[in-house]
Amino acid sequence: MTISVYIPLLVTVVLAMLAPRAARRPAPRPAAWSLACAALVTATGWLGSLALLAFTGFAQIPEVAEEGHWSVAALRTQDPVSLAVAALSALTLTAGLVSLGVAAVRQGRHVLWARRECHRVPGDTELVVLDDEVPQAFALPGAPGRIVVSRGMLRCLGDAEREALLAHERAHLRSRHHLFQAVWRLTAAVNPLLRPLAEAGGFVLERWADEEAAAHVGSRTVVARAVGRAALASAGAGRPAALAATGGEVPQRVQALLAPPPARRALPFVAGALLLTLCCASLANAASDSESLVDSAERAQCAADAGASGAGHPAPRPDACCDHRGGDGDG
Repeated sequence: MTISVYIPLLVTVVLAMLAPRAARRPAPRPAAWSLACAALVTATGWLGSLALLAFTGFAQIPEVAEEGHWSVAALRTQDPVSLAVAALSALTLTAGLVSLGVAAVRQGRHVLWARRECHRVPGDTELVVLDDEVPQAFALPGAPGRIVVSRGMLRCLGDAEREALLAHERAHLRSRHHLFQAVWRLTAAVNPLLRPLAEAGGFVLERWADEEAAAHVGSRTVVARAVGRAALASAGAGRPAALAATGGEVPQRVQALLAPPPARRALPFVAGALLLTLCCASLANAASDSESLVDSAERAQCAADAGASGAGHPAPRPDACCDHRGGDGDG
């Protein structure tokens, strides 16, 4: 366990460094799914490793060992996790869980805001045109979602570019990109090292919607012009509060649209899958080792209590001995 419990932490660091850059090259749709899976698995592995380190360290405290009826000496011999490491792990785990709770509340408020805005905008159609000269266009996820575009934005675009803009926003709603954003925000709250995955994920979602729009209108150049003009027109309008065609790194998006469609690359996904498998396997192995250590420490304490009882000390509690969990045997 001494080694395996640290592997999920190491995998998290490696993916946080390599995944954001690697996700920009392949097709955006599988890249978004891969980033979401990587964030979920590594965040779970991060929390699991911290919990195991905290437990095996605090389990060596005599008062805790007395309550659990296991031997401190046996634990220290087989898995010497220092109290400093345990305390640091416990603090990090607590901070991550508190941050997760705060982020979950914020995400819930954001969802409620989006649904409330969907009901507040006039009309009952998917497309809502605001009588506003400020150029803006964004998608509001809901049941169903709405596409909001201002007249100022429509005046900045030609007919084909308007169609591309609407196809982009429709792709956000159809593919439920707000759920991907929620995953990245929550996992980044658990572990700040995963923030680069969230930032890369936002760019990949915009690229995903760009590719969907290009397939719909049949021209990558038209979509590139629509993205560029929309971004220039809304440059002074501030950052949108929802999924928008003007989000992400616009120059890189335009450059990708003016290039051929991204080729399918298997190597980044295979490498990522192997790392995630290693993370899961190591965490499972560490958890199994931790259970075995506790069982061994309980047996050691049972033997010590039995020896003390034979020397005239009070007999140990029957439920404290591991032998009673599996039966007493025949002899």
